[in-house]
Amino acid sequence: KDIQFIDSYYYNKLEVTRFDSNVGRYVGYTEFGVKQAEYFNSNPSIIASEKAQKEAYCLNNVGIDYRTA
Repeated sequence: KDIQFIDSYYYNKLEVTRFDSNVGRYVGYTEFGVKQAEYFNSNPSIIASEKAQKEAYCLNNVGIDYRTA
C-alpha cells in the first residue's frame, strides 16, 4: 500500500507530465503536458499498462531493495 510508481516525462529539465499510481491517472504541469495527460487518460490501455507497471516493477523488486538496505 505504501509503494508508489511514478512515470515522469521531462522536456528541457521541466516536468511536463506525470503518472502517479496513487492518483491512477496522468497529470500535466505545462500547457503541453495538460494536453498530453488528457490524451493518455482518454486511452484505457495506456492507463492499464501504467497501473500494471506498479505490480511488474515495484512489487517484484521491493523485497530485493529491503534486503540490501
